[in-house]
Amino acid sequence: MAKQSQNQLAKRQKELERRRKAEEKMARRHEKKNNLPSKSDAPVTDRF
Repeated sequence: MAKQSQNQLAKRQKELERRRKAEEKMARRHEKKNNLPSKSDAPVTDRF
């Protein structure tokens, strides 16, 4: 029975690690999106 419990623990740890990595990746994507200058922030370069 101990073997089954160890397998469940290992599976749970892998699942938590996968979820943590996914959350970090999502946070990086949101950070990139928030750091991009929008059109209203861009300096005006059209000069006549």
